[in-house]
Order: sequence, then C-alpha cells, then structure tokens
Amino acid sequence: MFQRWPKRDPSKHYYLIPNEVFNLGLSSHEIAVYNYLLRCEDRRTYQCHPSYRTIGRAVQLSENTVRKYVAALEEKGLIRTEPSTITTKDGRVRNGSLIYTIRPIQEALELNYQRQLLQAERDIERAKAEKRLAELNRQNKKEESA
Repeated sequence: MFQRWPKRDPSKHYYLIPNEVFNLGLSSHEIAVYNYLLRCEDRRTYQCHPSYRTIGRAVQLSENTVRKYVAALEEKGLIRTEPSTITTKDGRVRNGSLIYTIRPIQEALELNYQRQLLQAERDIERAKAEKRLAELNRQNKKEESA
C-alpha cells in the first residue's frame, strides 16, 4: 500500500517546546530565536553553537537583531551563553560562535515569578508613598488656608 506521507521518527524530526514559554511574556522574535536554538541543541548536553548569521537566516532576522534577542533570552533565564575559540590552520586562535546552553524551563519560570513578585512589592511601596504624599499635601493645604 502506498503511503502519501513518509513515516517520521519523532526523536529525529521533531523537538518539543515547553508550554510555559508562552507564559513568560516573550516577543514573537524571542520565541523564534529560542525555538531555533531548541531545534539545534544536542539533546544529551543541551548545548548548540550556531552563529548569529545562521540563526538570522533561519528566523529571517539580521545578525544585530539576533544578538539583541539572544541577550534578552539570556536575561530571562532561558539560555546561557559562553564564548568559544577556534584555532586556524596556521595556528592562530580566533573567536568562535557562542555556545548556547538551554536552561531548564523551571528555572526561567522561577526567575520570572521572582521578578513579578519584586515588581508587585515595588508597586505597593510606590502606592503607599503616593498615598502618604497626597495626605501630606492635603494637610499642608489645610494649614495654609487656616
């Protein structure tokens, strides 16, 4: 019997994206870069090393834009980057592509929750300070009118 679609080995032709990624407030470009890194990663070491140019070609962004979104992903705790070096045939040591390590999604979620909690605490303190300031202004106006 003829199969219209070839059989695919799920472990070779697919990669999983954690659902939680969509709860982190990432932009569409950050999601695109993160997905490309997930696609490239070695599933045993959780590392990959595509260049900014390679990532940019894959997700249709410029190298500088990719650099910006890689920094954002690193700040949000989804990836960690390390510089690498290569040795040319004539023995010179040059900078290589970054080595990207995909971090566990739980760590990124925890970092996101901590930031949200810190922001909520700041907002509460700001509201309290504004309330105190408004109260002091009312008292000053009462004293001036008296």
